Amino acid sequence: MVHSIKKTLGERLRVSMPQEIKEVKDFLIKARRKDARAVKIKKNETNTKFKIRCSRYLYTLVVKDMEKAEKLKQSLPPGLQVKEVK
Repeated sequence: MVHSIKKTLGERLRVSMPQEIKEVKDFLIKARRKDARAVKIKKNETNTKFKIRCSRYLYTLVVKDMEKAEKLKQSLPPGLQVKEVK
C-alpha cells in the first residue's frame, strides 16, 4: 500500500492514510465539497468501492449491494470527474 509522506513545520514525518466512510450520506456530503477532485469506482464480484480524492484525504466507501452502488454512482455531482477502474 502506498502512503503519502509529508513534512510538517517541526520536520516530523506524517503519513496520511485513506479515511474510510461507513455511511452513504456522509460520502455524498464529501463529494459535494469544493476540494473534491475525482471519484474512482472499482467493482469487484462482491462489492463496489468508491474512492473520492479531496485536498487532504482520500475517502473510501465500500458498498456491497450492486443496486445501491448504481444509485450512488448516478447521484454523484455532475462536475466531479468519475473514473471506473477494473
